[in-house]
Amino acid sequence: MPHASALLVIDMQNTLVAIAHRPAETVAAIAGLRERAKAAGAPIVTIQHRGEGLEAGTEGWRIVPELAPAADEEVVHKTSADSFLDTGLDKTLTALGVTEVVVTGFATEICVDTTARQALSHRYDLVLVADGHTTSVRPDVGEYAAPDRSIAHHNEIYRHIDFPGRSIRVLPASEVDFAVLP
Repeated sequence: MPHASALLVIDMQNTLVAIAHRPAETVAAIAGLRERAKAAGAPIVTIQHRGEGLEAGTEGWRIVPELAPAADEEVVHKTSADSFLDTGLDKTLTALGVTEVVVTGFATEICVDTTARQALSHRYDLVLVADGHTTSVRPDVGEYAAPDRSIAHHNEIYRHIDFPGRSIRVLPASEVDFAVLP
């Protein structure tokens, strides 16, 4: 099977981006990836969470305008941190011939991490975009790691995690090239 990448844009919804750490930079990185994926003919799959505070059809539930999916792009709706659980994501990726997912979005420790690990378990290769995922703004005190530390921590985990038979890369958005085979 030929190598084929898809860009996953996870939960970049108005309510969530409003509480995100470095929202403008993250949205800009993902928007640039969207442009390059389109230019290379790579599929873009937008994943949209539904639940308390993110009720379908509300303004907060909508994807931020800069990343809004085009009419011909796939949108997957989910209700848990796992973008594969009880959704059509795996079927969608299989139908598109995808072998590798390029993961971006919100929130680093929850939906991004869970979806990235599940992608590996579903036998997809993985690119975690180092500057293309973010988490919530929060104080430096308390049990949660500070946002910058949490993002760096997850990037480092994916540089060292081992899934036999899977390619795992952590790249800045500027180094992701949908037209080049790994």
